[in-house]
Amino acid sequence: MNELLIPQEGEYNPYYETYINWVKGKDLPKILLSQIEEVRIFFEKMGEEKSKLAYAEGKWSAKEVLGHITDTDRVMAYRALSIARGEQASLPGFDQDAYVQKALFNEVPLVRLLEEFEMTRYALVSMLRNIPESTYVNFGVANNVPVTVRALFNIIAGHTIHHMNILSERYV
Repeated sequence: MNELLIPQEGEYNPYYETYINWVKGKDLPKILLSQIEEVRIFFEKMGEEKSKLAYAEGKWSAKEVLGHITDTDRVMAYRALSIARGEQASLPGFDQDAYVQKALFNEVPLVRLLEEFEMTRYALVSMLRNIPESTYVNFGVANNVPVTVRALFNIIAGHTIHHMNILSERYV
């Protein structure tokens, strides 16, 4: 565990408190990497056909949840990179529902969605390990809220836990 990766109150939108608390003080790169196998095993057990189903009308399918996790990894990683590099411009939010709708995740083979998640996650962990530790505390603005680099990486890991909990409770 790297103490420098533990965000403090005021470094993120309070909305993300639960996500951060799930991983706070733990070995963040290890969690991010272990989620690759966790996600793969879950979806391989679920299978292609069941992963196209939603647990209720108007809810995302499991494949759409997986695609959303990957999209969010990318958006948060971009924010982290931008802030680590000193970006001063406010970074935009994103409409997760519009992203999922336009992505057509149910039309993409599950094996390719899993591969995309895995490759995205490896790139994310590589970035985390290679950006200067001094930038972990850099503040930027994303979606009109101040946030630090380290908070964003914690949010990524907690966001995956959040969705895997929902998938385990409602989709199996």
